[in-house]
Amino acid sequence: MGEIVEAREAYNKVFHLIEEHQKWFDSSLPMIASENVTSYAVREALICDFEHRYAEGWVGERVYAGCKFIDQVEMIAMELAKEIYRAKHADVRPISGVIANLAVYTAFTKPGDVMMALPITKGGHISMGPLYGSKGTRIGGTAGAVHGLDVKYIAFNDEEMNIDVDKTIRRMEKYKPKLIMFGASEILFPQPVKEIADVAHSMGAIVNYDAAHLAGLIGAGRFQDPLREGADTMTMSTHKTLPGPQHGMIVTNDDEKFELIKQACFPGLLSNHHLGAVAALAIALAELKEFGKEYANQIIKNAKALAQAMYDLGLNVLGADRGFTECHQVLVDVADIGGGLWAEKILEEANIIVNRNLLPWDIKRGRNFRDPGGIRIGTLEITRLGMKEGEMEEMAKFYKRVLLDKEDPKNVAKDVKRLRERFKHIHYCFESMNEAYKHIVLRT
Repeated sequence: MGEIVEAREAYNKVFHLIEEHQKWFDSSLPMIASENVTSYAVREALICDFEHRYAEGWVGERVYAGCKFIDQVEMIAMELAKEIYRAKHADVRPISGVIANLAVYTAFTKPGDVMMALPITKGGHISMGPLYGSKGTRIGGTAGAVHGLDVKYIAFNDEEMNIDVDKTIRRMEKYKPKLIMFGASEILFPQPVKEIADVAHSMGAIVNYDAAHLAGLIGAGRFQDPLREGADTMTMSTHKTLPGPQHGMIVTNDDEKFELIKQACFPGLLSNHHLGAVAALAIALAELKEFGKEYANQIIKNAKALAQAMYDLGLNVLGADRGFTECHQVLVDVADIGGGLWAEKILEEANIIVNRNLLPWDIKRGRNFRDPGGIRIGTLEITRLGMKEGEMEEMAKFYKRVLLDKEDPKNVAKDVKRLRERFKHIHYCFESMNEAYKHIVLRT
């Protein structure tokens, strides 16, 4: 049994730890590519009374009372999503990107069907993976473990850091997939959706693009446009380059497919769908519509500038021959200087928060997800805090000092803190607090 904790002690300790975490992050460079920080307006919506309520079912067809205002907010979220992604339909009920993916699996496949996606070792998300690897090692993955799909792999060109079209088409002809999943957790360049989607459709397969990482960039007209390139559906989480609450969303232009998606979401996978998050998502989508192009452009400028500066300082940044990246991610091979686990830990001591990451060739060199050969860096949150290309050059020097010069990370942390002191405000968002809402929040 665990240690008994007094209620008041627990109450006080939790809030103390929250405060300590916030102080730490206010002195750090948060650069994990799957994280972002929301505006205060989004946070206000997230904690509104919606969060206490239930709204099972579709707008106007609820099985709970008390939803007349909740319905209107959910409709606003859907209308904004449809406009931003130029889609005929949007479902804002999935409570995460993984649930959005599961809804697509549920709508369009049955257990035993073949799904093709990138392997986890080459950027695929764990929600696209099988339960067991080729050697019987348990590696997770909701596609195989939960939905019972037979997962086959899209071919990947390690040198190009992208999908190999010809090899993938040959595998499709062999395996006859029912579903193709694009998108990735580790991604630098637009994927060849059109070339593969045309073949997939000729086989009767469904094509989905998982835009979890790229939703904000795609919504702003950057990176690529999956629905125009041949994707039937697009799933996403809503808290990365789209800086909203942790939630999910699905968009499509196909009437029949959307009906299947709706049924898969409810009653298939969801009961209540976290209504505070829906309200917060509506605000985040409004901010994306208003500020998204400027924000997306700066994210990409910053990623390119950081990658170039790190490369010039001697770090092994991937994608150099193709401009390093076209999105918010930068990948660095650190296998020869200590490995991904070491780099993650030593950078954290310097108050630089990144995550270790498998690189496509790591398995061949005997590395695994516990200690991979790479680190993945994201510029989405530091851009949200107002940083631009000049700060990327400063940051690159921090990385060099820690990773190459092996300087004491505590010394670097002091300089990191000085940099962060200049960037305390969230940009590319509406001002807060909203006057119409202030009296509700402050009514006591």
